[in-house]
Amino acid sequence: VNALFRSFNMSKFPVERIRNFSIIAHIDHGKSTLADRLLELTGAIATTDKNKQVLDKLQVERERGITVKAQTASLFYKYQGQTYLLNLIDTPGHVDFSYEVSRSISACQGVLLIVDANQGIQAQTVANFYLAFEAQLTIIPVINKIDLKNADPERVEKQIEKVFDIPTEECIRISAKLGTNVEQVLQEVVKRLPPPTFKKEDPFKALVFDSNFDHYRGVVANIALFGGYLSKGDRIISAYLGKSYEVNELVVYKQTLVVAGVTDFYPECACWHLSPGMYPMDQSDYSALRSAVEKLTLNDSSVTVQRDSSLALGAGWRLGFLGLLHMEVFNQRLEQEYNASVIVTAPTVPYKAILSSAKLIKHGKEEITIVNPAQFPDRSVVKEYLEPMVMGTIITPDDYIGKIMSICLNRRAVQKNMVYIDDHRVMMKYLFPLNEIVVDFYDLLKSMSSGYASFDYEDAGYQPAHVIKMDILLNGKPVEELTTIVHKDRAYSAGKAMCERLQDAIPRQMFEIAVQAAIGSKVIARETIKAYKKNVLAKCYGGDITRKMKLLKKQAEGKKKMRYIGTVQVPKDAFINVLKRKDK
Repeated sequence: VNALFRSFNMSKFPVERIRNFSIIAHIDHGKSTLADRLLELTGAIATTDKNKQVLDKLQVERERGITVKAQTASLFYKYQGQTYLLNLIDTPGHVDFSYEVSRSISACQGVLLIVDANQGIQAQTVANFYLAFEAQLTIIPVINKIDLKNADPERVEKQIEKVFDIPTEECIRISAKLGTNVEQVLQEVVKRLPPPTFKKEDPFKALVFDSNFDHYRGVVANIALFGGYLSKGDRIISAYLGKSYEVNELVVYKQTLVVAGVTDFYPECACWHLSPGMYPMDQSDYSALRSAVEKLTLNDSSVTVQRDSSLALGAGWRLGFLGLLHMEVFNQRLEQEYNASVIVTAPTVPYKAILSSAKLIKHGKEEITIVNPAQFPDRSVVKEYLEPMVMGTIITPDDYIGKIMSICLNRRAVQKNMVYIDDHRVMMKYLFPLNEIVVDFYDLLKSMSSGYASFDYEDAGYQPAHVIKMDILLNGKPVEELTTIVHKDRAYSAGKAMCERLQDAIPRQMFEIAVQAAIGSKVIARETIKAYKKNVLAKCYGGDITRKMKLLKKQAEGKKKMRYIGTVQVPKDAFINVLKRKDK
């Protein structure tokens, strides 16, 4: 294999012996483990017990035990006397990283759909199947973990046939951990998947499906070729921006797909669901943080970036993420890879406001998108507010239907469908307001179902809603970074819950802190953080009571003065924790 890579000439390799495919599945169904076995079988890496999630290269992936970035690998496989080039892409399984899956699928002709033999079809399995189905890709179902004690591959095959209309005989039963039947997967990839449909005589046409920043090469773009050919020194033009680039280097690695070195790249962004503010801990670090964000967004183009500023935190950005885990992973990568120290404010979802005709000139358009809650327009200039909706898919054992229906109802969800996919598992469809699920719904669902339920969602447009802006005041001063948009019917309970969580999150000071939630000028909830108090009477062993009263009065006046001139320090994790709530 090493000799093949050293002598490999892409320009002379027959197109009909190339296979491009992705590995897709629900989280923890064994995608990365299968990728390890494929790399071992084809000789790309040595066979050893230390090969665990070889393609999970990021520190955050190792720490969390999940895949957050789609990783590519090129493999040579000999079948019936012919050498085939297999370009595989290992994709994430979590719903927050579904954009990585859709980008990877666009560069492939087929997919391996992995399903756990114990858990069966889950929500993300369904979502990923339809991504591949709508892209008209060849789908090879693979039932993994058949070595488990409670594995039931026959039941899973029936689920696949019922939900996806794929015959049971097309399923491949494997154990990626033990390597059982993995060789058959490679054979089926060669036999079932079609080669790329392009001719070298056609004009050059390629898709950049991933990119990253290399400290030695600069910007490195992963491309899928759809026509023509490419050589070092060629100039290529971006169809998106119309800019021209020079190809500095073309490489095929054992663990990297064909890579073209270009000088700059701006991909089209995904539709984000969550928008927090991000600011440097020290404004002197602004330039360094800007450079770090630019390099990291090059590797994760689903993140949108917009300049923002705050009176309290200074200059920063308003970022767009696909979910809370996506946001946490991005922040963790900033800290680990670039040593950046940031403050992240409470995230919000993108609301819309339809303006009344008398105010159109000021904004220049009838409909505006509200990214920052502090810029929420007054009701007097708005005809109606719109909130984003999503269609959620929940797959759960039928023992937990009652509990799950209860939490969905509590999140203002509307049930659209419910079907049994086998004797004991149910697939439910709910229409959710996006704001009700992005922060903590997934954790709550797992808790209510003992970890057995799975959840996925897709955009479902906007609907009219009675939403209002709720301010948080600390000692009477509004904290712009904690301002949120809430549904009118939930304002009181949401305000009370946020005040209680802030009371727990903000450490006690030398002065009393009043935590208030307000709508306009009306305070709807309040909690008080008591001040540290020194015992000023300790030195008084007797004497007249007026002496003690005088000392207590003097202390109270000092505390009152500190309350007006003191600065309340809010921990940076409080901005996220205040949004999480416990449903009963």
